[in-house]
Amino acid sequence: MRYIMNRTEAREKATALVAQMTIEEAASQLLHSSPAIPRLGIPAYDWWSEALHGVARAGTATCYPQAIGLGATFDRELLQKIAGSIALEARAKYNAYSRLGDRTRYKGVTMWSPNINIFRDPRWGRGQETYGEDPILTASLGCAFVEGLQTKRDGYLTTAACAKHFAVHSGPEALRHSFDAKATKKDLWETYLPAFEALVTQADVEAVMGAYNRTNEEPCCAHSYLMEEVLRDKWHFEGHYVSDCWAIRDFHEGHHVTAFPEDSAALALEKGCDLNCGCTYEYILQAYKQGKVTEEEIRRSAERLFTTRYLLGLFDHSSLDEIPYNVVGCKEHRELAYQAAVESCVLLKNDGTLPLSLKDNKRMAVIGPNADSHAALVGNYNGTPPRSITVVEGITRICEDTGWDVNYAEGCLLYDDPSVRKVFQNYRIPEAVALAESCDLAIVCVGLDSTLEGEQGDVSNAFASGDKPDLLLPKIQRDLVEQVIATGTPVILIDLAGSPIDLSAYEDQVPAILHAWYPGGEGGRAIADILFGKVSPGGKLPLTFYYNDGPLPDITDYHMTGRTYRYFEGRPWKPFGFGLTYGELQIAEAKVTEVDYTKEIPSAQITIHCQNPTDRDLSDVLQVYAHVNGSSNEVPNHKLAAFERIRLDAGESKEFRITIPPMAFTTVDNSGNRVFDGTSATLYLGFSQPDLTEEDQKIYTGNRGQVFAVTL
Repeated sequence: MRYIMNRTEAREKATALVAQMTIEEAASQLLHSSPAIPRLGIPAYDWWSEALHGVARAGTATCYPQAIGLGATFDRELLQKIAGSIALEARAKYNAYSRLGDRTRYKGVTMWSPNINIFRDPRWGRGQETYGEDPILTASLGCAFVEGLQTKRDGYLTTAACAKHFAVHSGPEALRHSFDAKATKKDLWETYLPAFEALVTQADVEAVMGAYNRTNEEPCCAHSYLMEEVLRDKWHFEGHYVSDCWAIRDFHEGHHVTAFPEDSAALALEKGCDLNCGCTYEYILQAYKQGKVTEEEIRRSAERLFTTRYLLGLFDHSSLDEIPYNVVGCKEHRELAYQAAVESCVLLKNDGTLPLSLKDNKRMAVIGPNADSHAALVGNYNGTPPRSITVVEGITRICEDTGWDVNYAEGCLLYDDPSVRKVFQNYRIPEAVALAESCDLAIVCVGLDSTLEGEQGDVSNAFASGDKPDLLLPKIQRDLVEQVIATGTPVILIDLAGSPIDLSAYEDQVPAILHAWYPGGEGGRAIADILFGKVSPGGKLPLTFYYNDGPLPDITDYHMTGRTYRYFEGRPWKPFGFGLTYGELQIAEAKVTEVDYTKEIPSAQITIHCQNPTDRDLSDVLQVYAHVNGSSNEVPNHKLAAFERIRLDAGESKEFRITIPPMAFTTVDNSGNRVFDGTSATLYLGFSQPDLTEEDQKIYTGNRGQVFAVTL
């Protein structure tokens, strides 16, 4: 048996196959639900499958922490393993469903993930689907995820990944079908495009999905500059381009750049949108008959799509066909989900109360709308976990056969629901207060779920738009927290949300705050183990946590000024890269050991000697930030240049090397050109950002990191 090993052979086979099709048959293959062509041995195939943090919407599958939680791990190796496991489960499902004749939506192996948009505004409902606000972090983790999804067996891709949403897309959700995101060339190339460039040029992502909105007047699914000049010509992208779902219909219904569906289909196809998620490409043949679409354009897109199907081995036999269904939700994958949850949870405050001791004989209250919520574990774009362990379930399990007496009260609804009479909204709070008064400790689980933040138009959303109005907990939850704190019983706050929540009002009143994101099916077990010290929390904030009353630009403003840690001029509540652990790794020695000046733009290497002086195994993230001096193009603050998650056993010392890539020593000018124009660069190495105040540094870690100067 001869296997497809490269794109050239796959493209040749695709070209030969498409040449045998009638124009009607070729056109039919450009819709996400592609019909069978029996005479050519082509089965039906639906391209629409999701894999944001596990195989989604296709029944039971391992559910990993939401993407923003994966971003908080700062762990490339972990993301590649997770994506590899997702690919196995997707292929196993495809094998089983295909044998049963089920080739419907969500059951294919073309996965429309990852979402590598930049989480530039903390109110954006879909920010939870991203890896955060930083282009370097997003690019690095996105590449790892793509490489995992596209793991090869017998020379074939296990699944095909898709980078979305190209390219300037991050709200507002309510306006996305008609909105024009205005981005300068500098912001494009400094912030919005780097992750897409990396996934195309480094990870060889198989597909790119266009966004709903326009960018600088052109719709993103028919964009001359982004799709033709940048994606195809500059980056030499050879995969296929897919529209977001029903985005091409927006051309004439929302953006009004065309008058009729035939014109919308023609415009998208001309610019290189090969696959339509939606129905507008049903008008392609009509557009063809009207002379608005050429046969060459139709066949070009069909060839790209069948190239992907050949690369996936869908017309050949390989070991991919033998992946058994029992990999779905298997123990190995559940343990990987548990590890990811531990590494994603960010400890925002701890006065020493955590970790708790299982040897204590105490009475505990577990309170809050997210304490026993399964919805708060999974976020959106999720599958059904093989098992779903809530926070109260995790705590109850770990406390069995100990001296802890665990009690539960819901406390309140998730949000103020106008359809529910006020007396019934608040009736749970007195129960929670009475319980807290009777206990030695209260674990209060608050936050959001996909009914309060998410995608515009989601059936599950409580509002027409998935964006948040502010950074506060819903009022009813604030009432709960304040009344439980007022009992005098020590309160540990656990926040389950896919975005920043400003809990600063309670910081001086509670001993500990843990931000757990949407931690996946094993989330409750991971949180319980963190609380009782079986493991140490490992997450770092992948985005800035602002104060709610601080000035933020309007969500419709796509200029980066005043946004993210690179441009924000104020003092945030908690900064990008922040996260506490149960101990302190120490940087015993660090130095720049190599600067390579042999190329046009130098690179550098830092050698770090780290030690773990504690009696606990610890994991933390070494972070290197750069600032190019002598350039008017540099960001106002500094930028992430490199990072590495490291692990040291108790008492262990180890040497690490981090390479600082040439990009760190460049800037982007107002024309969007990446230039090497500085005189020197300042590098900061530590376990956090360099702009923490001295007091913050003392709270965070015992050693403040080190600063290096590199002559350019």
